[in-house]
Parts: sequence; structure tokens; C-alpha cells
Amino acid sequence: MAKRLHLSGLIFGLFSLASMPVSALDLLQIYRDAQNNDSTYAAARAQAAASREKYPQGRAGLLPVVNYTASKTRVNTTTDYDTHTQALTLTQPLFRWANWESFEQGKLQAAQAETVFAQAGADLIVRVAQAYFDVLAAQDTIAFIEAQQSAITQQLEQAKRNFEVGTATVTDQQEAQARYDLAVAQEIAARADLENKRNALRLIVGKPVNDLRPLPTKVVLSGPQPANAEPWVKSAEENNYAVMIQQFNQKIAEHEIGKARGGHLPTLDLTASRNKNYQSFNSLTGTDSNTTSTQIGVQLTVPLFAGGGTQSHVRETIALEDKAQQDLESARRNAAQTALQSFAGVQSGLAQVRALEAAEKSSQLALESNKLGYEVGVRINIDVLNAQQQLFQTQRDLAKARYDTLINGLKLKASNATLSDEDVEAINRLLESGTSSALPLPPRRKEALKLKADFSIAPTSVALRHDAAD
Repeated sequence: MAKRLHLSGLIFGLFSLASMPVSALDLLQIYRDAQNNDSTYAAARAQAAASREKYPQGRAGLLPVVNYTASKTRVNTTTDYDTHTQALTLTQPLFRWANWESFEQGKLQAAQAETVFAQAGADLIVRVAQAYFDVLAAQDTIAFIEAQQSAITQQLEQAKRNFEVGTATVTDQQEAQARYDLAVAQEIAARADLENKRNALRLIVGKPVNDLRPLPTKVVLSGPQPANAEPWVKSAEENNYAVMIQQFNQKIAEHEIGKARGGHLPTLDLTASRNKNYQSFNSLTGTDSNTTSTQIGVQLTVPLFAGGGTQSHVRETIALEDKAQQDLESARRNAAQTALQSFAGVQSGLAQVRALEAAEKSSQLALESNKLGYEVGVRINIDVLNAQQQLFQTQRDLAKARYDTLINGLKLKASNATLSDEDVEAINRLLESGTSSALPLPPRRKEALKLKADFSIAPTSVALRHDAAD
């Protein structure tokens, strides 16, 4: 049995959302809007619809061609007369190797279209999540700056009082004022950055975006299982959408060689026709003429010489098939690199979150100690301000690390072609309640699996599941 890969949960915890605006949009709502309004995804949908027509187009070369023609001619001679002709012709290919190869290509191209569209769907999830968390990160920055401003204001007021009673110098007051002015400037820049991030999300969803549901602050993140990169990398080398697309390209290129070589082969067609000719007046017989004829037979065409063009075309397609081979190898390497980077991003993100959680506690204790030291005269105002800034910076970095870990988790699943709507729903449940329950195995992209089975591109069994927190 193939080894199963799973991301256990990624995020679990408890968080109170009582202060969150009722009208706040969540990730699932944003994602649904993006599915309907994102122009890149809409273009991919239209391209998939167009590419699906390659199958009936290729099949048409194996089916009969029926034509009907009619004409009427006025002949002016010594005796004027009219000629009416009608013809019904049918041509059924019996042996046309190039047509058969085109039919096989059409099947592959239609199948490839489903894989390309599936890749666009996975890309949309990652883009939406990235833009969503970018907005949250920008909002966090503003919140932390505002908290810092509040703390600096309190410290400034305390420095003024201490200066008035003679227990502090004017330097303490000036340092606090300088920190406050700097925080104001940072807030202006942060609000501009938030507007840019919202505009980026707006481009995807097609409408203005204001309040978003935040990620809970008390969450536990768990990493991918198995906890080593090799199975993920191996799976990506076979199941990544880009790899699958290049596998289709290689097979299409192989059939293109067959089409080119078919130029050397004879063609055999079944032909049938029925012709009707009416002449209003025949000058030779002096009467009208009305004839009907039916013909049926086979037509053999043997190519003898085409100026070397056929041989050249064969050499061209062989070179292009070799290019497709190299593109496939490049896609495998890129998929492996992406999976490796995403896996490392999740692992390092988890480590960073743990370190920053510890740093947050230490920074909180350091701030309290510095405040107490300032009150008893063993610390100066700048020590308190530095401790406050360190705490707020740590909190902001911690939130950003959680977002990055989530994004890398999605990218890791995308690299294995297992990212689905259920992953969006799982994160969305976390945004709603701060907790997440066990989920069933998310379905692989059914189209891609079916296509790989149909066209002998052997898949590697990969499944990802969410486990409930212990």
C-alpha cells in the first residue's frame, strides 16, 4: 500500500471573536467570490472549454465527410438552354494514419485541458489565501502600532509627571515624544500598505473588501506527516499538475511524430456519389436531357515525392519530442523544488512560531520588569520604551509567522495536486470558531486521476487528511 501523506490539522485552538464585526467576510466567502469574479480563473475556465473541443475535432477526421452541391448554368449558343446539376458525395477514410494520430492527440489535448484547469483552481486557492492573510498582516501591523502609541502615550504622561515632581529629567519626556512621533509616521505608512493589500484582494474578488475575519491568536499548529520531505518530494515529481501537463505534452509530441511519418504512408478512402444532371434542351437531340448516376468505389493515394518536406517534418517533430522530454524533466525538478521549499517553509514556520511564542512571554515579562524598575528609579524611560517596542514587534512577527506557515501548508498540498476546496473550508472553520475538527480525506482532482488512468500516466497514491487535535 502506498504511503499516505497528511497534514494533521495545521491549526487548532480557542479564540473569542466577540469583538469582530458581524459583517466581516471570511476566507470561504472571499474564495467563492474569487471563483466567480477572478479574471485569471475565468480565462482558465474559458480556455478549458475551448481545449475540450480538441476531442471532437480529432474524431472528425475518422468519420465520413458528406457534401451536397448544386448548380444552374445558362448556356447561350445558337439554341439557348439551361443546365441543372446536383451531386451528393461521401468520403469515408479507411486508412489515414495522420488522421488517427490527430484523433489520439485530440483525446490527450482535451484531457490536458482538465489538468490545466485543475491547476488554475489550486493556484486560485493559494492566491486568495495569500491575499487574505496579507490583509490580515497589514491590519495586525496597524493594531500593534496603535497599541504601541497607546503605551507610549501613557509613558509620555508619566514622564511629564515625574519631570514636574523632579524625579525624572526632560530627556525622558523628549524620548517618549520622539517615539510617539515615529509611531505616528509608521501608522501612516501602515495604513497605506493596508489599502494596497485590500486593493490586491479586490482585484481577485472583483469587489471592495473591508473587514475580514481574523485568525485566532491562541492556536496550535502541527506539521506535515510524514515529518520528512522525501515522500512529499517524490509525490510532487509524479503528481504535480505542471508535471502532468508536461506528460501530456510529451505524449502529444509522440503522436505528432506519428502524424509526420504518416506522410510517407498511402491513404485509402471509400468514396460514393450520386449525380443528377438536367438539361432543358439538347441541341443535338432536340429534347430535354435528364440523367442520374451513382458511383461507389475506393481511392488509393500513394505519396511518391514531396520535395523532402515530409522527411524534414519528421526530423522537426522528433526534435520537438526531445524538447518535450526535457520540459518534463524540468517540470519534475521544479515540482520537487517547490515541494521541498514548501515543506521547509512549514517546518521552519512552526519552529519560528514556537520561538516567537516563547519570545512573546519573555518580552512581556521584560516589559513588566522595566516598568517596575522605572518606577523605583533603576531603569530609565528609554528602557521601558524599548521593551514595549520589542513586545509589539514580537507579537506582529508571531502573527505573520502563523500566516506564512498556513500559506506554505497550502503550497505543499498544491505541489502534490491535493489542494482542494476542503482545505479552504478547514481554515474557514478555524476563522469562525478557533477550532477545527477531523475532516474526511479530500478528493483528488477526479479529472486528473481519470485522465492518468485513461492515458497510462501512472499516478502515485497520495492523500492528505486533517486529524483532530489531541
